[in-house]
Amino acid sequence: MASLRGMQQPELSKKLFKIIKSENHAIGAYESASRERISIASQISDWGEATGDDSISDISDKIGVLLSEMGEQEDLFAQNLEDYRSVLKQIRNTESSVQPSRDNKAKITEEIQKLKYKEPQSTKLVQLEQELVRAEAQTRQKLKEAYDLHSAAVIERGEKQVLLARHMRRLVQLLDDTPLVPGDVRPAFEHSAQARQVLNDAEEDLREWQPSFDPIPSSAMEMGSNLMPASVTGDNSTAEPSVVSGEDVQGQLESPQEKREISGSTMVQGEGYQQQ
Repeated sequence: MASLRGMQQPELSKKLFKIIKSENHAIGAYESASRERISIASQISDWGEATGDDSISDISDKIGVLLSEMGEQEDLFAQNLEDYRSVLKQIRNTESSVQPSRDNKAKITEEIQKLKYKEPQSTKLVQLEQELVRAEAQTRQKLKEAYDLHSAAVIERGEKQVLLARHMRRLVQLLDDTPLVPGDVRPAFEHSAQARQVLNDAEEDLREWQPSFDPIPSSAMEMGSNLMPASVTGDNSTAEPSVVSGEDVQGQLESPQEKREISGSTMVQGEGYQQQ
């Protein structure tokens, strides 16, 4: 049915239909990557515990916490891309509805000129003028909105993944890999408190994250409610611009134990996947 709908649409709408369908596949791939990353996080924690090495167990457990959050960020990215894809659908619908007017632009323009001469107060004149400006006005507005959302989502994902990766490097540095002489016993792991602090710092950094990009300006508010320039219609109503801030989307970092509904602790408490 989706393919049939695509075949029945005007040429420009069909091109957008293909883009929207391709983006759906891409979003699905990010969702799959999210699930795989969270699963790997649980596996690395379990492996570390099975080694019987306290230091490896502690560090791998907390690495698992960060990997799990990386997976959650992939899922958040997929959700943000879905918002962008929804705006593309709006453009497609607009293109589909105004294509007949665009195809007959020359004829409509001629008819407008006749009406302006014969019936300058005709309601049909207003309707025809709206048909000519609607596609360009709304398509430009929605295209800016779509890729405002898309680029903001990419930046947020990238900055948060870098943030988590840097804290992961701090954890790895705590693991002593000094070779031992046969017969010597490696000292007990002395950096548990530091490892817990790394998770606390990561949690705080995610909570305090703010967009580092400037908003994309839009003149769409200058368009009247009937999609004609406000300067022409006298419509002074304006719409509040949307702001992609990345706030209110970040929860506490959870351990795989919590995801498996096993008693565990959150990153705020400085504990990882394994029950301390």
